[in-house]
Amino acid sequence: MVLDRSDVRSTMASYGASTRPTPTDFVGCEYVRFYDTRPQETTPGSRTWYCRGQNFVLAYTQVDSGVEFARAGQPDEYTVFVPDRDGPSLEITAGGQTVNVAPYSIAFVPPGDSRIKVTGAGQVVRLFSVQAEDLVAKCSNAASYAQPHPNVAPLGAWPDPVGGFKLRVYSLDVPKDATRFGTIFRSSNIMVNYGDGSMGPRDTRRMSPHSHDDFEQCSLVLQGEYVHHIRLPWTANLEKWIDDDHTRIGSPSVAIIPPPSIHTSQAVGSGRNQLIDIFSPPRFDLSEKEGWVLNAADYPMPQRQAGA
Repeated sequence: MVLDRSDVRSTMASYGASTRPTPTDFVGCEYVRFYDTRPQETTPGSRTWYCRGQNFVLAYTQVDSGVEFARAGQPDEYTVFVPDRDGPSLEITAGGQTVNVAPYSIAFVPPGDSRIKVTGAGQVVRLFSVQAEDLVAKCSNAASYAQPHPNVAPLGAWPDPVGGFKLRVYSLDVPKDATRFGTIFRSSNIMVNYGDGSMGPRDTRRMSPHSHDDFEQCSLVLQGEYVHHIRLPWTANLEKWIDDDHTRIGSPSVAIIPPPSIHTSQAVGSGRNQLIDIFSPPRFDLSEKEGWVLNAADYPMPQRQAGA
């Protein structure tokens, strides 16, 4: 796998490299099309779709008017973000704090009881670890994970944030920097690489096929259309081979890309195409790049284990 030199990921030593033996069992990519399936939860003023990966639950909500989301006894930190500049605003109460959150922001909510009041219409995305067992049960693709998927490392929460768990809010309105890959924020159990998207189809001469040893990549498409290109390794046992996958998908939707597939996503819509990548737990390789994780000062990294 060779990257275009203009792609800043080419500076990462781990990009496309593997230190592990070739796996012998594989699964295909998981696709969840919110746009042509019924929501798992409907309330006056909102519709919510739930899906999961090995370590996380994604709740995607279309809000038509003011609604509330409440969590009682949430076992660990969770994430909420409003991806659009003209989206709804939030009032979040948790851990003895109440914070007003403007549109186009991301917030990390501490464990325990919490309440989110939504004002206005638009998209709201919440991300939980699979410790939120009540939400795991709501996921449309729960049956796909009745048995753990091969090659995915366990969750393993990262260290507690500096100063302990509390409401933390960050604007997504971050100046672009050609030396930094994306707009990355992390918590103790989730990493979000927010992309504003781009207009029109991707230049097919500048694709970025790459692989990950032991974590899934959740690609949330919020606007436009993409083709997800997926290729899994061939082993000596032909019965384990999985055909190459070139799935075209609209929005909103999710692709949960398994390790150690070679993959790249191609924007093909004629208008704006927007894709946001989500990882659980956070990625070491992105975190090790100085300045790439914008809230790194609040969320320390764990020590790498020998052989990792």
